Amino acid sequence: LVIAKTPEVKSHLGKQFFYKTTKRSYRAIVWGRMEEESGTVRTNLARDPHDRLIFAPFPYEGDIGKTAVTHWRVIEELGYLSMIECRLETGRTHQIRAHMKSIGHPIFNDERYGGSQILRGNRFGSYKQFVANSFIQCPRQALHAQTLGFVHPMTGEEMTFSCDLPEDMQGLLEKWRVYTSS
Repeated sequence: LVIAKTPEVKSHLGKQFFYKTTKRSYRAIVWGRMEEESGTVRTNLARDPHDRLIFAPFPYEGDIGKTAVTHWRVIEELGYLSMIECRLETGRTHQIRAHMKSIGHPIFNDERYGGSQILRGNRFGSYKQFVANSFIQCPRQALHAQTLGFVHPMTGEEMTFSCDLPEDMQGLLEKWRVYTSS
């Protein structure tokens, strides 16, 4: 969250977001193993015509929606999950959530975009209970705004702010590390 104290500062910061010179990275835990170590998703995004609460991908630079570009890379693979970093070129509503779903890797426990059910592995016995407990461990979509960088409007200094993963996501990762090691 960035708050401007004066109209001039607000304008300066607004231009950085508009011209996409800010640096934003996110951490997400998604369903499945990625086929490559990194990649880019380029689509247009607009409200889904069948469900106005979510955004759907449309052809890149087409007539429907606004362009959206997400660069991702794998940080860690955990059995049926992957921890990834996402860097945004654009900042559209639900961009990461919609993009990850569009490439078949919804964010873990993202109810709105299909990640709140078992999408990889079997649906029986101890694994089913393990996943249910994982949903309790992290009772929300496993997405975290990690870093924000911008040029200070008054000093011209490059500013970068980062924060650690929240406890629920850290606990989820540890739970899956233990599970996959045994």
